[in-house]
Amino acid sequence: MAGKLTALGVAKLKTPGMYGDGGGLWLQVTSKGSKSWIFRFTLRGKSREMGLGSAGTFTLAEARDKALTCRKLCYEGIDPIEMRRGQRQDAAIEAAKAITFRTCAERYIEAHKAGWRNAKHAAQWTATLEAYAFPIFGDLPVAAVDTGLVMQALQPIWTTKAETATRVRGRVEAILDWATTHSYRRGENPARWKGHLANLLPKRSRVQKVEHHAALPFAQVPAFMKSLAEQTGVAAKLMTFTILTAARTGEALGVRWSEVDLDAGIWIVPAERMKAGAEHRVPLSSAALAILAEMKGQDATYVFPSGRRGKPLSNMAMLVLLRRMEREDITVHGFRSSFRDWASETTDFPSEVVEMALAHTVESKVERAYRRGDLLEKRRELMASWAEFVRASA
Repeated sequence: MAGKLTALGVAKLKTPGMYGDGGGLWLQVTSKGSKSWIFRFTLRGKSREMGLGSAGTFTLAEARDKALTCRKLCYEGIDPIEMRRGQRQDAAIEAAKAITFRTCAERYIEAHKAGWRNAKHAAQWTATLEAYAFPIFGDLPVAAVDTGLVMQALQPIWTTKAETATRVRGRVEAILDWATTHSYRRGENPARWKGHLANLLPKRSRVQKVEHHAALPFAQVPAFMKSLAEQTGVAAKLMTFTILTAARTGEALGVRWSEVDLDAGIWIVPAERMKAGAEHRVPLSSAALAILAEMKGQDATYVFPSGRRGKPLSNMAMLVLLRRMEREDITVHGFRSSFRDWASETTDFPSEVVEMALAHTVESKVERAYRRGDLLEKRRELMASWAEFVRASA
């Protein structure tokens, strides 16, 4: 029988305990004097309790209405707890529609970068997402990212850039899992490999070849540099500087004015931005210094700034530049191979000098002996010769 409690009785109750009103509705009074409504029910042989709110917020009449709604759901075989959970998820997803995949990616990276080995790892996440994921669904609500959109991002590079594509897939999957945990989306992860994308894409082992970054034969580099000199914008300056220094793209993208000593003609890349985790001194040729002189004053922090204040240019900018030059057959990173081939085939510089210019880890016992110093002055001669060669037709 329902209606055992009265509004006055509820107000006067002080003794801790459970007080039944009937119909599954109970008033819970704690030892601290707080009061709340509880709905007890049994569904499919399982007893459960559901909180209906504070007695200070909801009156006895309102609690009875809530209990009645719950009893009706139970009659239909619907668990009121699960239904409420689903409604709350729906509300959270609706509220999260303004949250884009790009925003979730930025928050994910910010939350995890402290645990990564160095800042370069975070830069790599950002660069690959900007190049392959953001153009497809970066500005869409994260809840809207589905299998079709993920496939749009992965298919063009799955067989040509297998390692990169695999990393992009894994990063998208991690970000979408993060978004699900924060109730920004729900359901299966469309970037999941096992049992999902594995059914749509060939295994990496079947399509991956030993990947070499597409490189120009070194004899063609001067002609390319002449074409590059005709391009305008920060991306063209960045690419020129990257080629002149034989630096990795990530290192050149993030160069800060605080890392550059213009008077000494040296660029010091800090350990946290280097692949090997060790500081690297780069001697700057007169041509490289000329690029820096052109960029002076454009940004207080980054040598090659983007349009977004306080942010460096993205790797995507150089990819777009290569497309504009109709040179999608090569990569910026490939110029390091061009440099190495040029040095070994046309100069007398020792291999250890070339390897140090490329910031490669020296492995042999003989080469390790050179690591007591970094052969800076010999590398300065090497980089000056490289600059002279690549600018021969400029």
